[in-house]
Amino acid sequence: MHTAEQRARRWGIRGRRVGTTDRAGKFVQDVNFALLFPAPKPLAPSLWEVVTDEDDEPWVNGMGEYEQKVWTWKDELPSKGLAWHGAFIGGRSTLLSPALLAALYTGEGKPDDHEQFDLSPAAHELAAALALEPQTSAFLRELLGDKNKYQRAIGELQKNLLATTAGVQEQNNGWPATLINLTSDQFEVGGSTDHSEAARLYLDTMLDITPAELARAFRWSTPKARELLTELVDDGEAITEDGRTYHRPS
Repeated sequence: MHTAEQRARRWGIRGRRVGTTDRAGKFVQDVNFALLFPAPKPLAPSLWEVVTDEDDEPWVNGMGEYEQKVWTWKDELPSKGLAWHGAFIGGRSTLLSPALLAALYTGEGKPDDHEQFDLSPAAHELAAALALEPQTSAFLRELLGDKNKYQRAIGELQKNLLATTAGVQEQNNGWPATLINLTSDQFEVGGSTDHSEAARLYLDTMLDITPAELARAFRWSTPKARELLTELVDDGEAITEDGRTYHRPS
């Protein structure tokens, strides 16, 4: 078993603070995936923890300097092709490295990929609108005419990795509006699905995992996750003593 200290070092918590978008992109590419802000569950690296001092907690005093930085980067990173962003792991705001995204993405990398998925009519409507061009979240909410309906629909697209934030559009009044784009338009995806590689990257980040944890992270069945981890053991990419917990080799 790896220790909490080893995991903290793997996640960059003990390292130099991240201060630029490009460094944030390199962080995500190194750890493969990260939440924007730390959460007790699911356990995962977070961008917040490498931006601030180790003991800082987010949102204690509202939108401060570091909260603003992390919140801005969630749009800048995808716009630069450095990381995908959307509600994914545990339904929380998640950044995925391009390598992990490509391994998980099951579409063909085309604007009509959404047609292969069992989505609600509202989610298909959003995807069809995004196939024309990136749209602001405000426009998409207005298109569906209901905020809750929009949240459910965009959540469907993001959990299937079909849509990502993609920068912002300045407004005459108030905050800039978040732009949403199809993942297939923003990143090189399609034709490179490799769930064994995705499992390897998850283990590389977490150091120790169970099949159930891997299954929850990527919305797979537990038997599928166990099969993939067993394959990694056979390939020398993982070790296990009891068949229940799998470790990254030292």
